[in-house]
Amino acid sequence: MSSNENGQVVTPSEEGAGDGEHSGPVDVMATAAQDIGGFIRTQRMAAKVSLRQLAERAGVSNPYLSQIERGLRKPSADVLAQIAKGLRVSAEVLYVRAGILEERPASPVRDALLVDTSISERQKQMLLEIYDSFRNENAAQLAIDAAEASAGETGAAAMTAAEASAAQLLPETTSAPGQTPTAD
Repeated sequence: MSSNENGQVVTPSEEGAGDGEHSGPVDVMATAAQDIGGFIRTQRMAAKVSLRQLAERAGVSNPYLSQIERGLRKPSADVLAQIAKGLRVSAEVLYVRAGILEERPASPVRDALLVDTSISERQKQMLLEIYDSFRNENAAQLAIDAAEASAGETGAAAMTAAEASAAQLLPETTSAPGQTPTAD
């Protein structure tokens, strides 16, 4: 810790504030914890759920949830899943926000699955995995088809050129059916 020009004590994360520089991995971790905490607080308030109610629904202590919301603690994936369940949002949303998962491209099917309250988180994850596997399989097949079409066109053009070159190099031959060709 150090002090600023007014003699106030400044923590390392406050020293770099405003100058665009981070003091290192600890600062990045603190920012990630604050980001997920702020997001959870926003979701909780939008759902009109008290801190105490969410803590009870999620099965975590009230002080621990408060620390998460204030960015003092970074929750594990299990705790995020419990909080997601308590908020009735997808755990995937919280995982992406916390940096545990990479954000996937937007999709109306994915969005519909994530907001469906009639299926469990596990069922949502399984359906999303199946959906993604079908999309990946179809994309791979399209790539194979395109490569084959490209190779087929290139191959036909190359064959025609090779046949023309060969015709110029070989002497004309005449032969009767069933006889070996001979040069004139």
